[in-house]
Amino acid sequence: MSDTTPHLTMQQSAPSATGLDSAKLGMWLFLATEVMLFSAMIAGFLDMRGRSPADAHHVLNIPVTAVNTFVLICSSLTVALSVAAIEQGDQKRLRNFLLLTLLFGGTFLSVQIYEYNVLIGSGELTPWNSLFGAGFFAVTGLHGFHVFIGLIWCVLTIIWTSQGKFSAQNFMRVEIFGLYWHFVDVVWIILFVLIYLV
Repeated sequence: MSDTTPHLTMQQSAPSATGLDSAKLGMWLFLATEVMLFSAMIAGFLDMRGRSPADAHHVLNIPVTAVNTFVLICSSLTVALSVAAIEQGDQKRLRNFLLLTLLFGGTFLSVQIYEYNVLIGSGELTPWNSLFGAGFFAVTGLHGFHVFIGLIWCVLTIIWTSQGKFSAQNFMRVEIFGLYWHFVDVVWIILFVLIYLV
C-alpha cells in the first residue's frame, strides 16, 4: 500500500487559517513586532534629539549617507529581481541577484561602520557625549544589526541556491527573505529622513 500522505519540502508549509502560507504569515507577524520596536526606538530618538542641548547634524556626512542609502535601495531592487528570477525557475539569475544583494548590503554596512569610526574617533559625536549621540547610535546601530542578520540570511540563501533547493514551484524561503530585506530598507529610508534630513 503506497503512502499517499503529502510531504512538505524545506520551503513548503501548510496554509494557515487565513489561506496564506504559514511561514509567510509568520514573517508578516514578526515584521509587525519589528515595526513596533523601531517605532518605539524612533520615538525615543526624537525625544532625545529634542532634549539635546546642541544640534549635531553638522557632524553627519549627509552626502555620503545619501549615496549609501541609494546603495541599500539598489539592494532592495536586486532582491525583488531574485524573487522574479526563481519564479521563472532561473537559478543562475537568482544566485547572481543574491550575490549583488550581498555586495550592496555589505557595502552599506561597511560605510556605516566607517561613519561610526570617524564620528567616535574625532570625538564629535559619540554615544556618551550627548542625547543626540546616544539616540543616533542606538537607532542606527539597531538597524545595522538587522542588516547584518539579513546579510547572514542572504549568504545562507545563496548556499541553498547552489544546492538546488529552489525552483519555480518551491521558492517561499527566497520570498520570505525578500520581505525581511525590503522591511530593513524601508526602515532605513525613514531613519535617513528623520536623522539626517529633518
